[in-house]
Amino acid sequence: MTGVATVVKNAGSHYLLSELPEWNLFPAVLRGKVRLAHSSATNPVAVGDRVRYEMDASEATETNPALITEIFPRENYLIRKSTNLSRQAHVIAANVDQAVLAVSIYFPEIKLPFLDRLLVTCEVYKVPVIIALNKVDMYRAEAPEAVEDFKRIYTGAGYRVIETSARTGEGIDELRRLCAGRVNLISGESGVGKSSIIRALDPSLDPKVGRISEAHLQGKHTTSLYEMYRLSSGGFIIDTPGLRGFGLVDLEKEEIGKYFPEMLRVTDDCRFVPCTHTHEPGCAVKAAVEAGAISAERYNSYLGMLEEDKKFR
Repeated sequence: MTGVATVVKNAGSHYLLSELPEWNLFPAVLRGKVRLAHSSATNPVAVGDRVRYEMDASEATETNPALITEIFPRENYLIRKSTNLSRQAHVIAANVDQAVLAVSIYFPEIKLPFLDRLLVTCEVYKVPVIIALNKVDMYRAEAPEAVEDFKRIYTGAGYRVIETSARTGEGIDELRRLCAGRVNLISGESGVGKSSIIRALDPSLDPKVGRISEAHLQGKHTTSLYEMYRLSSGGFIIDTPGLRGFGLVDLEKEEIGKYFPEMLRVTDDCRFVPCTHTHEPGCAVKAAVEAGAISAERYNSYLGMLEEDKKFR
């Protein structure tokens, strides 16, 4: 028997599938030739991929898993370049409706160039974005100006910023509403509180424990880094490991400016085409930066991407 399902967990050479929107988890492995033919990325199958499998799902077990025989084309995906010298690319997730990028201003201190690389990648692969500024109960008391500066930069760029606190529950109802009925990716740097946000969205979930593995793979693959959860309020959320580096993939320097929405809005007014927005006279982007219509922080991130070390490219 064959069927179509979605990959909800990637545990190395083992996968968990479910026939979404139903939540009926069962194990599967990948037919070798599919693995070799599909992608040059380190993980040819990603969480969120839709696949064809062989075997009745109700009969699949860990010792007798279903066999993935085909990977369907992706509607979208997010991919990053390894930040070591291998230059390999890794698919974070596929077929997502939106990305929730969790950030903190301090503890850990936010790195705007890192966030901006994430945002550029979402723009490249056409993934809508929500920015969740977490731990605002702490920041608003200790550094309210930092909260307002962050909101100025990113709402000005055109992004939706939701102030959240997993501890007090602020912003969680709004985020839960926006996630309902969608496949959501949550990502961000280590320590920003992604797991806490997921638990706040659905208190029955505990991403750090790996409950899916315990229930369906007898606890053997609980170190998986990418996993989809079903939200009791509706929709699904893909948890990713805390990222420490994020390199751009498949993007030429001349294209980067197209993926800064606030820059794209004024690019047609540049005197010269193409314009790198660095040294050319009559550059509308540089004029917008000088006028405060484009934040200096975002423009500096753009300049940094142009000059980025090759290991991130």
